[in-house]
Amino acid sequence: MMRKSTTWILAILAVILFSGCGPKWTEEDMGDFRLVHNKGGQTLGYSPSSGVTIITDKGFAFKDLNKNGSLDVYEDWRLPVEERAKDLATKMSVEQIAGLMLYSAHQSIPSGGRGPFGGGTYGGKTFAESGAKASDLTDQQIKFLTDDNLRHVLITSVESPAVAATWNNNMQALVEGLGLGIPGNNSSDPRHRTSANAEFNAGAGGDISMWPSSLGLAATFDPEVVRNFGDIASKEYRALGINTALSPQIDLATEPRWGRFNGTFGEDPKLDRDMARAYVDGFQTSEGEAEIQGGWGYNSVNAMVKHWPSGGPEEAGRDAHYAFGKYAVYPGNNLKDHLIPFTEGAFKLNGPTGVASALMPYYTISNGLDKVYNENVGNSYSKYLIKDMLRGEYGYEGVVCTDWGITKDNKAVNSFGTTSWGAESLTVAERHYKIIMAGVDQFGGNNDKGPVIEAYNMGVEEFGEDFMRERFGQSALRLLRNIFPGGLFENPYLEVEKTEVTVGNADFMAAGFDAQLKSVVLLKNLENALPLKNNSSVYIPKKYYPASPGMFGFGGSEERWDYPVNLDIVGKYATVTEKPEDAAYALVFIDGPNGGSGYDPEDVKNGGNGYVPITLQYKPYKAEYAREVSLAGGDPLEDFTNRSYKNKTVTASNTKDLDLVLETKKTMGDKPVIVVVNVSNPMVFAEFEKAADAIVVSFGIQDQAILEVLSGKVEPSGLLPFQMPANMRTVEEQLEDVPRDMECYTDAAGNTYDFAFGLNWSGVINDARVQQYK
Repeated sequence: MMRKSTTWILAILAVILFSGCGPKWTEEDMGDFRLVHNKGGQTLGYSPSSGVTIITDKGFAFKDLNKNGSLDVYEDWRLPVEERAKDLATKMSVEQIAGLMLYSAHQSIPSGGRGPFGGGTYGGKTFAESGAKASDLTDQQIKFLTDDNLRHVLITSVESPAVAATWNNNMQALVEGLGLGIPGNNSSDPRHRTSANAEFNAGAGGDISMWPSSLGLAATFDPEVVRNFGDIASKEYRALGINTALSPQIDLATEPRWGRFNGTFGEDPKLDRDMARAYVDGFQTSEGEAEIQGGWGYNSVNAMVKHWPSGGPEEAGRDAHYAFGKYAVYPGNNLKDHLIPFTEGAFKLNGPTGVASALMPYYTISNGLDKVYNENVGNSYSKYLIKDMLRGEYGYEGVVCTDWGITKDNKAVNSFGTTSWGAESLTVAERHYKIIMAGVDQFGGNNDKGPVIEAYNMGVEEFGEDFMRERFGQSALRLLRNIFPGGLFENPYLEVEKTEVTVGNADFMAAGFDAQLKSVVLLKNLENALPLKNNSSVYIPKKYYPASPGMFGFGGSEERWDYPVNLDIVGKYATVTEKPEDAAYALVFIDGPNGGSGYDPEDVKNGGNGYVPITLQYKPYKAEYAREVSLAGGDPLEDFTNRSYKNKTVTASNTKDLDLVLETKKTMGDKPVIVVVNVSNPMVFAEFEKAADAIVVSFGIQDQAILEVLSGKVEPSGLLPFQMPANMRTVEEQLEDVPRDMECYTDAAGNTYDFAFGLNWSGVINDARVQQYK
C-alpha cells in the first residue's frame, strides 16, 4: 500500500515539476542573430558569433553574457533594474568601468574618410577604397570597443535606416562577446530637421519624420505637441539602434545674440519648463506592451537634458565652443530662472520614469557663481555646480556627461572643440580627475580609457584604493541604470525590415508636418494681405547665397543667386511668374540677420582685441551702447581681460536679404509684398517692416507648410517664444541672464512683437495659451 502511494506521489510531483519547469521559450533564427521568445517574459536576442549561449531557470531562457555557465543576478531579466545594475557594477574591473565612462567622438555610418566626423578606415583604407559595406565597423570603432571597453557611441549621419540597423547589429554582436557582455548604448544629437524643399505627401514616408526646430516647437505653445514629438522620435530612434538622445536643449535663451538660441525653447522659464517636461516624458515613456518596468521599455530613449546650469547667458552672445565665448554671466543675479526648466521640468516629470535620466553641463565658466570654493572653471569641472548644487541641493542621481572635448588642449582663441575652460594649466589626466571628483560620470568625445585610468590612480594615491573603487562604482551604477531599462541586455538587435517600416512612416511624417503648420507665426497682415486669393499669380525674387567654405574642408559652396523655395511646390498653390508686373503678389523669402560670432581675427591684425559685436540687424551696426568693460575675461592665450567691443562696427553677412525686400517693394509698387523670414534668433524688424504688407516667421520648416498657411488652407496659430527687439540699443542694454527685458518692436499696425504675440486671420491671438504663459 505504501509503495502504491509513493508511486502516485512521485507521479504527481513529476507533473508539477514538468508543468512548472518545462521549456517556456522558443528560438527563431534571424540570420545574423537569433531571437528567443520567452512565454510571459522578455524576448532575448543574441549572436552565435559572440559565443554567448542560452541558459535556463524554471523553464525560462536567459543569456549567459559572461559565459560562466550559471545565471548571474545581472543576467536575470525578472529582477529589478537596481538589483541587476548593482550586481554588474561590482563585477566590473576598473578598466571596464573606465571604458563605460567614455562617450565616443562623432561617428558617421559609413565613415566618409575625411573631416573630424569621417576619418575612419576599413582595413587601413578609406571607405571608398576598401570595398567594405556601409554597415561595417571601422578600424577605429573596433579598437575603442575592444581595447578601450567603450560602450557609448555618438552617431551622426547614416546612409539609410537599414544601414543604421545593420551597423547596430554588427556592433552589438562584437561587444556581446567581450568581457561581461555589456551592450552598446548608441546616441544621437537631434536629427528630425526638415528638408525645406521636400514635398509632403500624406501617404508617403521618408528617411525620418520632419519637425520644426526647438524654437518652432516652442512657438506652438502646446506641450502636447512636444510630448507627441518625443513619443514618435523615440520609436524612430530605437528602430535606428539609438537609445540615448543628447537632447533636449533646455537652456533658457535670455541672451538674444547667442548662436545656439535656435536649439532652445525660447526665453520664458515657464514655457521652457513645460516643454522640457513634455519632451523628456515623450522620449522616456513606453506604454502598453512596450513597457517593461516603471514606464521604461522597448520604446524608451534616455533623455540627456542640456546644458546645466544654463548656456543661455553667454556674455554678448559669444558661444563657449570657442575660448572667446567661454564665459556665462549673471548681471541680473538671476540663476534661479535658468534652473526652472531643470528642477521644475526635467526633474519633475508627469510620466512614470520620473526624472530625465542623464544631464550635460555646458562648456561655459559660469562666472562668479561659485562662492564656496571660488573656482572660475568650466561647469563640468565645478565641484560647486555638480557635486554641491546638482547632486546635493537638488538630489540628482542620473548620469552626468561632459560636453564633447572638454579635456583637450586649446590651441587658439578661435579654435573649435578644445574647451578645457579654467583647467588649461592641468594635464589631460588631471582634467579627467578633477571632473570625476566634481561628480561627473562620463566624458563626451573621448575614445581613450587611458586618461580615465590615470585619473583613477591619482585618486588612489590621494584617497586610497577603497575610496576610488567606490567612486568608480558609483558612476558605473549610474551608467548601467540607463542601459538596463530599455531591454538592451536582453535584446539589442534590430530587425531591418521593421526598421524600414518604422522610421519616417506616413503617420509619423503627418504628425511632424502638422507640428510644422502649428509653428508658423503671422506677425503682420496689413489690410488682410493674406491669405492669398485663389489662383493668384506670384513673383518670387531670387535670393543671394554668398560663397561658403563649409566646415572642416567640405560642404562649401560658391556664391550664387537662386530661388529660395521649390517652385514646383509653390505652383500647387499659385501661378508663379518671373515678371513682377504680371504678379498679384510678391513672396520674398529671407533669413534672419547672420550677425557673426563676436570675434574677428582681422581685428587683432589691426591692433584690436579681436572682440566685435554680434548684430541682430542687417545694416552696419556700430556698438555705441556696449559696455566699456566686459563683465568677464581672461584666457591663457590673451594678455588682457577686457573683452569690450564698444564703438566697433559689424555688418550682417546676409545684408542682401534686406536689399531684396526693399527692392522688391519698389518693383511691386502698391501690390502686396509678403515677407517670409526663417528665424534663428530675435531680430530687428525696423529695417524693413514698413516695406512688407505681411510678415510670416518660420522656424526651419518645409516650404509646403509655409504655403499651406499663405494660401489660407491652414490658419496661422503660432506665437513668438521670445521678444523681437526694437533696436540694437535695447539688445546691448538688456541683461544676459534676465528673460523678457528688452524694448520690443511696434509695427505700423500698432502691434508689439513681444513674447506670446501672433496673429490669425481675425487679428491678435488671445487664447488660453497666451493667458497661461504671458
